[in-house]
Amino acid sequence: MSNPKFSRRAFTLGAFAGLTVTAACGNGIGGRGAQMIDARVDATLAEMYRAYPNTVQLAQKSNGMLVMPLVTEAGLGLGGAYGRGALRVNDVTVDYYSVTKASGGLQIGAAQYAHVLFFMTDRALAEFRSSPGWAAGADLEYVISNRGDSLNAETTTVLAPVLAAVFGRAGLRLGATLEGTKYTRIIP
Repeated sequence: MSNPKFSRRAFTLGAFAGLTVTAACGNGIGGRGAQMIDARVDATLAEMYRAYPNTVQLAQKSNGMLVMPLVTEAGLGLGGAYGRGALRVNDVTVDYYSVTKASGGLQIGAAQYAHVLFFMTDRALAEFRSSPGWAAGADLEYVISNRGDSLNAETTTVLAPVLAAVFGRAGLRLGATLEGTKYTRIIP
């Protein structure tokens, strides 16, 4: 028989309300995720400046930098990559981003690396910040080569609105490219 005090509708609404409250607990607000990302970004920038002194000039000339301290990439036929980092403007974190990448083809292995995107124009930075999901393309200019040396900041700043430094590679995967990589704003 039916119990008028407790209906299926009331139970369902109560369950959805509980689920909503539980989901809100994991949204990152008030967590330590932002502090952890900022600490990793600071350490990554210090290491980049130490290992590649010419990047100091790029940082000073850039309008903003997206720093991804640790990107993990793996593949066996199909592959992918993921990492989290921060966008810094005038040495202040303004947003947090995740990076994802998917790839297919003949591949095997795993690697970890750090990378920094230097936004050399106001327009490039504004387009990045206003896009719902910015994808890096083949038109990126790399300022640190595979040999590990950095190029002169004077010649590269006029070539592209976005410059990339990929460094700190570790693992058993050859090369690291940012083509097809998507950046999305997150709340850590």
